[in-house]
Amino acid sequence: MRAWINGVGWMTPAGCGMGRAGSEQPLCAGKLEIPTRAQIFEEPDKRFGRLDPFSRVGLAAVAFCLRDAGEEHWTEKRPIGIVASSRYGCLATDVAYLETMLPDGGRLASPNLFAYTLPNCFLGEAALRFGLTGNSLLLNQKDDNGLCALRFAMEELSWSGQQGVLAGFCDLPLSEMGFEVDFPGSLFFLLGAEPDVRGVTYGELRFSGDQLFFKEKVVPDFSGLVKACLGACRT
Repeated sequence: MRAWINGVGWMTPAGCGMGRAGSEQPLCAGKLEIPTRAQIFEEPDKRFGRLDPFSRVGLAAVAFCLRDAGEEHWTEKRPIGIVASSRYGCLATDVAYLETMLPDGGRLASPNLFAYTLPNCFLGEAALRFGLTGNSLLLNQKDDNGLCALRFAMEELSWSGQQGVLAGFCDLPLSEMGFEVDFPGSLFFLLGAEPDVRGVTYGELRFSGDQLFFKEKVVPDFSGLVKACLGACRT
C-alpha cells in the first residue's frame, strides 16, 4: 500500500502548528491547552463554543493539517475521508455528562454535553466545516506503535477511490482518572493517492507487511514518522 503525505497539523502541549511552519517535534509531554476559536479560526463561530474539549482538540489538528496542505478553503465538497485512532476517546466528556445527571434525578442533564458523548463527533464537525464527503472512522487504538489509523487510511485510499484521507489520533490527558496516554493532543496527516500537484508533498509512505517506510526508510512508529516528515520539510 502506498500514499503521499501532503499535509501535517496538530494541537499538542507544544501548541497548534503545522509542518511547513518549520516547527520541531510536536509530540511531547506537558500540559495540553484546550484551544479557543481565535487560535484556529479567524471568523467568529458560535458553534465552536459548544464543542467539548475532545472535539476542539481534534478539530484543531484537522484544521491545521488541511491548512498546511492548502486544502482548508473550499467551494465544492471533496471526497476526503478521516480515520482517527484514540485510546480513551471522549471519556472525559462522558464522565462530565454523567455528573450532570446525578442531581435532581437527572432533570439537569446537559443536552450540550450529551451531543458530544460519542468519540466520532468531531469527525462530523470536520466534515461539515471543510466539505469532506469521504468515509470517516474512529478506531480504538491498541497498537503500541500508533500506526493503526495510517494503515486503515491507506487501505481506504487503495480501494475506495477517495481523493485523500486524513489519518491521525486524538487523546486528552486523563491522568486524574488514572489513565495515561502516550502523547496528549491530536495530530493528523493528509494522505493522498498521488503527490500534491503543486509539488508541496512531504514524501511517499509505504506499508510492506508490518513495516512502514517513508521515503524508502523504515519508520518504527507514529512519533518517528512525524519526526521524519518535519525533517523532510526542512531539507
